[in-house]
Amino acid sequence: MIDVDTQAFLDKMVTLFKDELRENLLGIYLHGSLAMGCFNPIKSDIDFLIVVKEKLMPANNSRIAQIALSLHDEMSKGSNERGIEFTIILENYLTSFVYPTPFEFHYSDYHREKYRADENYLCGGFEDEDLASQIVVAYERGIALYGKPLSELYEPIDSKYYLASILQDVEGCAEEIADNPPAYLTPMYLTLNLCRVLYFIKEGKVSSKQEGGDWGLNALPQAFHPLIRQCLHEYTGTGCGETEHSIVDLQSLLAFADYMIREINQNLSLR
Repeated sequence: MIDVDTQAFLDKMVTLFKDELRENLLGIYLHGSLAMGCFNPIKSDIDFLIVVKEKLMPANNSRIAQIALSLHDEMSKGSNERGIEFTIILENYLTSFVYPTPFEFHYSDYHREKYRADENYLCGGFEDEDLASQIVVAYERGIALYGKPLSELYEPIDSKYYLASILQDVEGCAEEIADNPPAYLTPMYLTLNLCRVLYFIKEGKVSSKQEGGDWGLNALPQAFHPLIRQCLHEYTGTGCGETEHSIVDLQSLLAFADYMIREINQNLSLR
């Protein structure tokens, strides 16, 4: 259930993109935590896909960056520092799916200051393996903010591409987090992502991080439950401060990651 304030923000967001993209705009689709009922207004970003008919012009890109920055600044006034994350893709990559999927424009908190500092900055014009999983979530569990639902317009994406997309997101994660973890690879992100990857492999469920963690508490060895529960508490905002990451024992995390990677590989070999 989307609350009134969030819905008002979404309505404003849709209006801004409609005004900018006009007849080129085909659809705007929520995916991620807000679409799947586990949105945390303090910590979660608002994830969405935008589908367009034709390639964007440089002037579009500059104005879209300014729209994104203004929307982030509005969200940050309400104590949400993550803001929005979205990707703009061409329709022809949905009618005839390509993996990895090319995209026109991407915005997230990682790129925010680059867009703010350079009016010509653009993250776009190449391919992204992550997009397949985002499109599948938008297709199966997303919310159409503008345009018809994806399921009424396009054929579903083959599950092998969804699997490839979510697998690359956790590939090498144990080594990364031990040696030089990127900013996004928090213990919470790693733990819950591993859960939802194995959940899909074993049961074919397209899930959120929270749903993956909930499944892990029922399906994984008891020894890992404290870690999973701690990460779920952080994800939902019930176990730590509003902006803090919970402190996780590194050895416990690495043991969990090693176990999950073995389970993932073993179950893949049985498919």
